[in-house]
Amino acid sequence: MEGDIVQMGAYIGAGLACMGMGGAAVGVGNVAGNFLSGALRNPSAAPGQTAMLFIGIAFAEAFGIFSFLVALLLMFAV
Repeated sequence: MEGDIVQMGAYIGAGLACMGMGGAAVGVGNVAGNFLSGALRNPSAAPGQTAMLFIGIAFAEAFGIFSFLVALLLMFAV
């Protein structure tokens, strides 16, 4: 009985940690959408901001991967 409750808690925690992956997807969409909005307003400045676009996407994806790793640790390390 004790092990089942611990395993249930691990699965609930893993599910909550996976919500971070959804947040990362929203973050990537926000970064790309704002870049596209700015590029459409001022097309001549867009090539200079492309590096910042990729850095922003990389940081957002890193947080998503981190939350996925936390979810895996919660599921399989207990």
